[in-house]
Amino acid sequence: MNAFFILLGQIKLFAVYMVLGILLVKTRVLDAKTLEPISRFVMRMALPLLIFTNTINGVSRQQLWGAAPILLCSALAYGLLYVLNYLLARVFRLPEEHKDLYHVLGMFGNIGFMGIPILTSLFPENGIMYIGIVTIIDQFLLWTVGVRLTSGKAAFVWKKMLNPAVIAILTAVIFVVTGWKIPDFFNKALTNVGTTATSLALIYLGGVFACMDLRQYLGRLEFYGMVVMKMMVFPLFFFSLLGLFPINGELRMTMALLTAMPSMSSLVMMAKEGSSGGDYVAGGVFVTTILSLFTLPAVCWMMQ
Repeated sequence: MNAFFILLGQIKLFAVYMVLGILLVKTRVLDAKTLEPISRFVMRMALPLLIFTNTINGVSRQQLWGAAPILLCSALAYGLLYVLNYLLARVFRLPEEHKDLYHVLGMFGNIGFMGIPILTSLFPENGIMYIGIVTIIDQFLLWTVGVRLTSGKAAFVWKKMLNPAVIAILTAVIFVVTGWKIPDFFNKALTNVGTTATSLALIYLGGVFACMDLRQYLGRLEFYGMVVMKMMVFPLFFFSLLGLFPINGELRMTMALLTAMPSMSSLVMMAKEGSSGGDYVAGGVFVTTILSLFTLPAVCWMMQ
């Protein structure tokens, strides 16, 4: 039951960060306009540094070469989630302008801002290695498929693929493969900046929630369908499915918990830049994030 209580402690921290964001807006320290620089800082510096430092510090060359099981599990998870959310969008008969946004909400979980602190707390020895390798696939898909689904355009915007997050992934892989190192003081400085990504992203998210009239999204049944099917049923199914293969328990729980994450908070930032569906995405992130405070501990408890 230790994993359950460790995860519960992380969930409490996330709730505090979001409440702080709400309070900052309600007390007029921040508003919709001043939240935008926080968004840009997180997306263009803090998150890429979080990805880069977690990968170069947590993944060795040997682990990268032996990462086939993690890569295969990640590919299987994203493939199944793609199909699941495509079917859910059809079940709820969503309008065309919401189908792609709903699809991306269900496909990409909040791995960077919630998954990293949870998994590194649950598995201090291997958590960084697991999340570092999964992040390579997650971020590559996010900035290719995710950009396509949030941009509202019929084709990939290839120039958007060359962004800070993808550059961070590719650079980190080069460092791991070649064995290059950066000076300790520089590594520590970059790591410290990267660790601000989680708290700032959740403070930003709380501020966005406080600036919006979210009542119109509380009655959207498709979001609750996503919570039940994607965040509860699917993780338990995937955990059982991986049990059919020679995969260790840590990796099984890691992959299942990653699929149980609420919708990625950075999708709000991406949607606001790429299409007119930013409010719809924020509504989905709001519902899934709030309910994840209950579903994540429940899923963890049931797996144990």
